[in-house]
Amino acid sequence: MRRCLGQCRKLEFHRQLVLGVFMKRIIVYLFAIFACVFLTATVAQAQATRTWVSGVGDDVNPCSRTAPCKTFAGAISKTAAGGEIDALDPGGFGTVTITKAITIDGGGGQVASVLASGTNGFNINAGVSDTVILRNLRISGAGVTLGVIGINYIAGGQLVVDNCTIEKFSSNGIKAVLTASGNLVVTHTKIIRADTSAIVLNTTAGTVFGSISHVDIQDSGNGIVMKAGGIADISDSTLSGIGGTSLFVQAGVLTASRNLISNGGTAVLAQGGVVRLTANTIYNNATDISSAGGSIGTTGNNTLAGNGGSSVSPTFTTY
Repeated sequence: MRRCLGQCRKLEFHRQLVLGVFMKRIIVYLFAIFACVFLTATVAQAQATRTWVSGVGDDVNPCSRTAPCKTFAGAISKTAAGGEIDALDPGGFGTVTITKAITIDGGGGQVASVLASGTNGFNINAGVSDTVILRNLRISGAGVTLGVIGINYIAGGQLVVDNCTIEKFSSNGIKAVLTASGNLVVTHTKIIRADTSAIVLNTTAGTVFGSISHVDIQDSGNGIVMKAGGIADISDSTLSGIGGTSLFVQAGVLTASRNLISNGGTAVLAQGGVVRLTANTIYNNATDISSAGGSIGTTGNNTLAGNGGSSVSPTFTTY
């Protein structure tokens, strides 16, 4: 009887021991689950769909409307992919590299600026399916040393530049030189003093498509430069005071419609590729239209006056 009772006590002790270990494991397991959920919620909370910057903000803030950040770089780390950064008030919000789909909007009726002295204003190095939108911004390279490139589009599915001013860069206003297909849309934008070229389109693989409309390009080395892989159209735009060539096609295809090209060096140069012209006004340039290995076609309704000369017939070739 005593032996049986002792064995029962031993069995009960072992049962309690096993149960205790089991319960400890359950507690540890549940704690791990709760910790994971908590961390996930924290990360989700940090990645807001819409964030804000202000001239009096601070990058330690969560970038909410009531506690905005100071810079675009500070806000972008707290903004979810596909989200939006908005400016609450005027300010200089700093240069930034963008690696995901996002919209940066400076707002209407105020000056949301980026000062890029000695560097690039925006570097776009996003994914192949990502769309990046830059809207209502002033991107300036003014300073002791001029900025290099206003917007450097390296990678990404689409870049939209809407209602921006890009000024005073030693290289390009917008440089779209890709290694895969992409899409550049520029509308209602001014580019002033891009010492090399205002807009460059080029890709080493695939096609870079360009849609440029209602753009004002002034006092730059070249205007629109098309290189390998580029297919673009420019319409309802003004190119004035371009020292080199306003529409410079080295390769690819450029269609130009209803543009004013004036007071520059060469208005149109087809060094390669194809240029198609319709209803453009070309005034007071050193050379109006020149072909040096490329193809120029027109509907015959362009207006030319006050230019220094042309290497093709003023009546062109219709297409």
